[in-house]
Amino acid sequence: MPSATEGKEKEMAIEHKAYARVGFLGNPSDVYFGRAISFSLANFWASVVLRPSDELVIQPHPKHDLVSFNSIHHLVHRLDSEGYYGGVRLLMAICRMFYKHCQEKNIELKKGNFTLSYDTNITGLSGSSAIVCAALNCLLDFYNVRHLVKVEIRPNLILSALDFSRENMDKLGHGIYKPMDVNLLPPLFLIYAENPSDSGKVHSTVRQRWLDGDKFIISSMNEVAELAEKGKNVLLEKNYKELVNLMNRNFDLRRQMFGDEALGDLNIKMVEVARSVGAAAKFTGSGGAVVAFCPDGPVQVGLLESACKNAGFTLQKISVVPSLLSEDECKSLTNIKNTKVSLFIEENEKRPHTMLVIRMRLAKMIHMRLANMIHILKERHDPHETG
Repeated sequence: MPSATEGKEKEMAIEHKAYARVGFLGNPSDVYFGRAISFSLANFWASVVLRPSDELVIQPHPKHDLVSFNSIHHLVHRLDSEGYYGGVRLLMAICRMFYKHCQEKNIELKKGNFTLSYDTNITGLSGSSAIVCAALNCLLDFYNVRHLVKVEIRPNLILSALDFSRENMDKLGHGIYKPMDVNLLPPLFLIYAENPSDSGKVHSTVRQRWLDGDKFIISSMNEVAELAEKGKNVLLEKNYKELVNLMNRNFDLRRQMFGDEALGDLNIKMVEVARSVGAAAKFTGSGGAVVAFCPDGPVQVGLLESACKNAGFTLQKISVVPSLLSEDECKSLTNIKNTKVSLFIEENEKRPHTMLVIRMRLAKMIHMRLANMIHILKERHDPHETG
């Protein structure tokens, strides 16, 4: 039977869950001062628990923060599948960023320590930003400062660019988020490989070429950003035939910019398998998973299931998470009362080389390269990442 102390600690514990993000249209322009339509995926999540304690403790995960192995084969296999980093440094990083933000904004924090622990079902720790997002929510509640940290500012502490224009970032210091009704989305499916062997190269020259003013990269990235704006109108009109064209164009532009070697044969094959049955398909992030849409309905979905099975891929129907913002938070963000929105068109981008990068890409979230998968946490942006 639990002691009185254990019961009190359990009662005082704060737990938050955050979900993987799917870049539906416009990515990767979201990290190049563009815009993107994205939503949260209920299928994959990360949870963080904060418990008051005498000392501040960041608790390693028994699986994702391994430092003991059965053999060198076990060690290498673990690194190949999940990367070098677990969630401990993510939790430490968000604590640091949260504290610094509160200092800069003269937000007084109460005294007291805590223990942070986490769990995730996102393979390969590709849910870096999901872990950080859940942790930030725990900190906001523990210090009772949720009302003092603006909703628009939180992604700056968690993610490193979604849909923000340079103008908004320079003028406002954050991007613009416009919620949309998730019911506008048609049935969508996730395609991924359980045991990816070729996820493409982690590095690409696209970021540096963009920074250098390469006209092809800049014009292509601008066109990708425009797909998000067009997608918003297409969804509002429920013109799903045109949605197919936008999704396919999004991937084609990415492929032209990054090249097959950077994208990886496996990632490209997932898209091609979907297209072989007439489905639209594109990356959910930087690779590792694909979001697919079957405009012809159930029969086409059946064909997609067979094609994925034959190719060794997993097909899963996407479940979208409604917004977790409170009514007051949603009002402060959009001046609307409907909090059942979780489809966002984001307009913003972080300034290169200056912001903490904790972007989450579902693609990685589904398997390895997720090493930071989503750019797990870098204090300075890597100009060579695939985006």
